[in-house]
This record gives sequence, C-alpha cells and structure tokens, in this order.
Amino acid sequence: MYLTRYMESVVLRLSRSFPVVLVTGPRQAGKTTLVRHLAEVQRSRRGYVSLDDFGARRLAVDDPVLFLQSYRPPLVIDEIQHAPGLLSAIKAAVDRTGEMGQYWVTGSQSFAVMRGVSESLAGRVGIVRLVGLSAAEENGVRFGPRPFRPFVGRGVGTGPAPALDGVFRRIIRGSFPRLVHRNAPPLGAWFSSYLQTYMERDVRALMEISNPAAFERFLRLLAARVGQLLNMSDLARDSRVSVPTIGGWVSLLEQSYQVIRLLPYSPNIGKRQIRAPKIYFIDTGLLCALTGWSDPMLAATGSMAGALFENHVVVELAKSFWHRGMDAPLWFWRTKEKQEVDVVMESDGRLFPVEIKLTASPDGHDLGGMHALRHQAAEVGPGAVVCLAPRRSMLDASTQAVPVNDIR
Repeated sequence: MYLTRYMESVVLRLSRSFPVVLVTGPRQAGKTTLVRHLAEVQRSRRGYVSLDDFGARRLAVDDPVLFLQSYRPPLVIDEIQHAPGLLSAIKAAVDRTGEMGQYWVTGSQSFAVMRGVSESLAGRVGIVRLVGLSAAEENGVRFGPRPFRPFVGRGVGTGPAPALDGVFRRIIRGSFPRLVHRNAPPLGAWFSSYLQTYMERDVRALMEISNPAAFERFLRLLAARVGQLLNMSDLARDSRVSVPTIGGWVSLLEQSYQVIRLLPYSPNIGKRQIRAPKIYFIDTGLLCALTGWSDPMLAATGSMAGALFENHVVVELAKSFWHRGMDAPLWFWRTKEKQEVDVVMESDGRLFPVEIKLTASPDGHDLGGMHALRHQAAEVGPGAVVCLAPRRSMLDASTQAVPVNDIR
C-alpha cells in the first residue's frame, strides 16, 4: 500500500533544477519507498542501488569512480551516509555532463551526509527532509503548494472533524508509514526494535557513547519533559551525566532526526540561540513509547495529554513546511512575566501566532498570549488556535479556531 507523499512534487521539481537531489530524514520515514515509487511511475529507467548491500558499499568506499561506472545514471543511491566519499566522485560526474536529475540519493544521518554535501556538492544538490506521514497525507487530503498559515476568513475544512479518541490513536501510533498498514506489527514490539536499531546503528555512527544505559535513561527523561523549557542542568542531574554530555546528546538527536528544537522568538537572531529552547519529538509514537503511554483514551485524559497534543501539533506544523521542501520558520514566544504563545510563525517580517489547546470549545480566555504579543510586536498577522473544534470559527477579529486536521 503506497500513500501519496507531498514530497513527490518537490523531488520532481528539484530534479529539473539540480543534477543531484538528496532526500534525508530518519530511518523508516519512507525515503526509499518515495524515490523508487517516483522512478517507477515516471518510467525513467532509473537504476537503484543500496549501500546497505555490503558489496555495493565496499565498491563505493574503495573505488568511487568504478562504482559510478558500474551503476550508471539516472540512478537512485540509497543510504549514502555509508560512503560519504562517493559524493566527490558524484560531483566530478555531474560536472562533466551538466545534466539535471542524474542522481537521487537518500541518507538517514544528517551530520555525516550534510558535511559531505557541503564539501562536495554545494550548488549542485537540492535537499529535502522527509519525516513520517502528516495527518493530511494519511487522510488523502489533496496537496496544496503553500504550507499552513493562519488567515482571517471562513475557510473550508480540508479533513475530517477531529475526535479526541481518533487524534490520540494517531498520537500513540505515530507517523511511520509501516505502522499505517493494515498488517502493522504490534506497537510495543516495533518501537522496541526501532530504539534498539537506532541505538546500535545511528547513535554509534554519530557519537561514541560509553554508557548506553545512561543514554536511554536520558531519552526517557527528555521525553517526559517534552514541550517544556529545556533545563540542561536538571536533565544532567537526573540523567547522572555532565551538562556538556547532555548538550551533545540533544544535538545527536537533532542530527538523526528524532527531535526538533524550538527556539524562543526574538528580533535579535543571536538571542534566539542563547535562551532555553523547547524540545519536541518528531514522531509522537516514539514519544509515547518512551513515556509509557499505550492506550489512547488514558493518554487523552492523563497527566501528559496537553503535552502530547502540543507535540503532535508542532510537528504537523513543521511537516507542512518540510514536506514542501522548505525550512520551518517556527519559534515560541515568552516574556519574563510568563506571557506566552505556543508557536510563532515568521514570514516576510510578519509574525503569525498559533496557540495549541486540547479543547473543542476555545474562547477568548485562550488569547491572552496573542494579545500580549500584538501589544509588543509591530507586525503581527492573523492568529490561530489549533484545537479539536469541529469547524473553523472566528474567536475575535484577527484569530480563528482551527481544527487540528486542517493543518496540511
């Protein structure tokens, strides 16, 4: 069963402008399935080779030029991080021909891949990030060229009305394509295997960790703090490791596409890097596996219900940009007086505030942070309260209640 991905049009568009297209993201996100599907439907006779295959990997590492002579373009090269030296040979090959779309490459480990790309393929590669299915993709919502942004107006719903149990079933299950299939494996067993594979392959490839048990303890402690300001000292104390170690581990999770870091908004870009960020897990199923939630209705009424829903919405907003080949301009806003807006989207010098509320009946009491932001910032556009409301409605002259399923 193949579900249409919004990224399809992005890959094809970049293939007309760059000789190389890199599809990167976490393992099991569907990168290989996407590019092989596109090659098949295009009938382009594009070849395929995976560097998970030992023979192909050895040839790519030992003799990159011979590898490219053996596997001719147009070509899909899967798991390019196993042979980063191949990128220099690809540069020479595409410079000789000047043809667009010669190579589609995929990779799961951001740091190893991106360092090689920046050194060898700058200006020659279009880069996109593919993560798990968005709710809109899963619901078969038609692709639109623009990412989500709050607006003023009636609007038309693009998906089914959200129900508490349905939303939390998806939060518990997560967004990995394998788990959407009718014959999906049991969640507990699948995520246990995923974590083991991640620890044994991605973590070891990116960083030598002397105490795997401490790293797993850190993972679970970080998951329990999702949506909170990241306090490195407290996390280091509870994980029984040093603060620099925690910083390295958080960066590792970012590099391997397990978490995203939401920075506080400030007109001064430097200040955004200094103040404490918030951390969200890119897959809510993994987040629930780490925090012990397996029943949707218990999760929906439990102590982490609001945090799980917030994580779900933040990642859906990010996917709205990523799956269109764009960076996600998402921040949060908070004052010393603890006035706060959950997400601030920045575009063309304007801010678009988004509040996230686990309610079907938002009202004016949910807009305090937005009012404070409008009072302090000069250019603030329309806002949205993403919630479980059955349909869009105006909460005031510049703010709309938006059903969570309307994010696409």
